[in-house]
Amino acid sequence: MQPPSLLLFLFLPSLLPGMWADPEAQPEVIQYLLTGVFANISSAEVSCVVLVEDIPVIALHPANWSVHFHWPWVSQAAAEGEGEKLMSQYKIGLRNMIRFVHDMVQQTKQHYPVVVQSRAGCVLYPNTTRQGFLNVGWGGRDLVAFEVDKQHWEVQQASQVAELVSKRLNKQKSVTVLLEHLLATWMCHNNFVTLKKYGREILERQELPVATVFARTPSPAQLLLVCHVTGFYPRPISVAWLRDGQEVPPGPALNTSSILPNADLTYQLRSVLAVTPRDGHSYACRVRHRSLGTRSLLIPWENGSRAPTISITIAVLLLVATASAGGFWWWKRRKGNEAAWDTQEFII
Repeated sequence: MQPPSLLLFLFLPSLLPGMWADPEAQPEVIQYLLTGVFANISSAEVSCVVLVEDIPVIALHPANWSVHFHWPWVSQAAAEGEGEKLMSQYKIGLRNMIRFVHDMVQQTKQHYPVVVQSRAGCVLYPNTTRQGFLNVGWGGRDLVAFEVDKQHWEVQQASQVAELVSKRLNKQKSVTVLLEHLLATWMCHNNFVTLKKYGREILERQELPVATVFARTPSPAQLLLVCHVTGFYPRPISVAWLRDGQEVPPGPALNTSSILPNADLTYQLRSVLAVTPRDGHSYACRVRHRSLGTRSLLIPWENGSRAPTISITIAVLLLVATASAGGFWWWKRRKGNEAAWDTQEFII
């Protein structure tokens, strides 16, 4: 087995055009996730997905090794970048990778089943700097990583497998040069423009967040203010609580959930602030997101302690209005009876 063929397969998707959305404040990532499940010496199932940020663009079918383009424009971009020509070679690389893994299992006397994972890609930072990466895992643990700047494979967690894999790969100088070129130049620069050209609408999609604020009372001495933000895209977002116009710092009273996906390919989260009921402070939830530009969403919490006073006031006003209407009706009826009595007496 020749390691160059293995690595060529791992990076065949890198030869396709790739691009991030326009960076404003957050780094953008394109990554290639490969998973190989080896049940025994004669069995292997390999799957791969290519993601631009959180958008899948290419997938490898584990059954027949066919390539699936998630979007029509990805196929167009691949054709323009000669990706289809390069993808015709991936089956050779896949077979070599499978043989390489089985060879490592035999040499290190590992036990099946074995799961091998690879994560390769590039990060583009807002200041236009970029950094390629390649990490390989074995059995759920970090195995080796390729240091692009050093052109060298580094052991991540000491083990017999990690030492053997890094030793064999570092002997292949032509492979390390190829990887440095793919990660630092091809993947992180040359291919961006093409995918951006065809997939701008999808890659730069923005959805406005919708935020609501409500309160819960777990005990008479505690009030939980909840800010629920949903429907936003892309994923990066900033949610903060303001007390009397000043941001509440992190602490035990503030609990913000992780960002969770919605079924419509948007995201949601909740931020909960524990306060003392009727503490005399004003509170508001502030949301900042790329889709808002320089603006912010500011949703104040209406103090629930005012509700009883308002309700009592409304009740009193309704009572007064009802009494006045009833008094007026009684007065009109009485006047009508008096007029009828006077008329009767006059006729008689």
